[in-house]
Amino acid sequence: MSTAALQPADSATPLLTAADVRAAAARIGGAVIRTPTLHSKTLSAITGAEIYLKFENHQFTAAYKERGALNAILQLTAEQRARGVIAASAGNHSQGLSYHGTRLGVPVTIVMPRTTPVVKVMQTEAVGGTVVLHGESFDEASAHARKLETELGLTFVHPFDDPQVAAGQGTVALEMLEDVPDLEVLAIPVGGGGLSTGMGVIARDLKPDIQLIGVEAELYPSMFNLLKGTNRPVGGDTLAEGIAVFEPGKMTSAMLGELLDDFLLVSENEIEGALALLLQIEKTVVEGAGAAGLGAVLAHPHVFAGRKVGIVLSGGNIDTRLLANVLLRDLARSGRLARLRLVLQDRPGSLYRVSKVFFDHNVNIIEIVHQRVFTHLPAKGLATEIECEARDREQLEALIEALRAEGFEVSQMELN
Repeated sequence: MSTAALQPADSATPLLTAADVRAAAARIGGAVIRTPTLHSKTLSAITGAEIYLKFENHQFTAAYKERGALNAILQLTAEQRARGVIAASAGNHSQGLSYHGTRLGVPVTIVMPRTTPVVKVMQTEAVGGTVVLHGESFDEASAHARKLETELGLTFVHPFDDPQVAAGQGTVALEMLEDVPDLEVLAIPVGGGGLSTGMGVIARDLKPDIQLIGVEAELYPSMFNLLKGTNRPVGGDTLAEGIAVFEPGKMTSAMLGELLDDFLLVSENEIEGALALLLQIEKTVVEGAGAAGLGAVLAHPHVFAGRKVGIVLSGGNIDTRLLANVLLRDLARSGRLARLRLVLQDRPGSLYRVSKVFFDHNVNIIEIVHQRVFTHLPAKGLATEIECEARDREQLEALIEALRAEGFEVSQMELN
């Protein structure tokens, strides 16, 4: 897809400049972590591209959002600082704004929907933000934040559709290209567009021929629809909640139509696989949005093969139970973890015969569940589900063949 295939939404919207990003870098320098950009030999071998990772999950609040939030706070007047700032966010923006606002003595109010998980409320309060729960949706929370902005004289700091915020986010690319000047491609997660706009502006200035590829979750192709003129459905339960945006920014969409060379969508399975791979290979925890860039490289290898690719690990805030679930699902997809359903005769020795086959093939049994009542089998029939752990898919398939050779009816429960 060429740049011409993308359509700017509103060319009259004020634009962001590379000078703004450089000014932001000078302004926030020393107050945010200058995260490393490191080459991954293993991921390079897997993908066929030279992969360089920017570890923004190493920020104090574990996300790049600190950069834009701090840049916006530092440009407030003395009166605005005294009154305080407000935002509507249940994600990383709320923590970044709360942390740096509190550090600088600026009161921060964050409006979140009542449906926000308690852990996100606690994380925001832990870094100094005052949380107001209002409404059942983000739109209702945002409307209430705007109402409080007027009533209390607060300054609203938008999570992405703000030039000052986007300029701060752009410092990510500035650092990447200072560390690895010969990067040829940047794969950038896109939600509202603040990160991709800021990064795109400075990257184009430093290296005009660099290729900029936006990456959006397949369930939330809002920016993709706007720039490509498509009408894909938007919504669903995505792992990449950090880029799950129904309406992209006006300022950001206007600029991305000119900046991006390509736009790719990644499925939930691709995001899960990339997240698991980053933990296994790089020993680093990322959230779904943070894995999107690698997910795109894995899903579309022909776009990136043989090139030096910069990927932003944009954040690492993921619920531990969700992370565990993702890792177990990845083991299941790779054939290392499986749940087999066997039909047995309900008589002594049946389970012994089954377990002997497992023993012979050195496959570990984790759990056994018998079902005698809720089954379509005759009264003397027995459905048994066995969760097991194998070395790899080949070992698992050999086990299944051996069980069938012993006369057992075997089926494997598959993931979507």
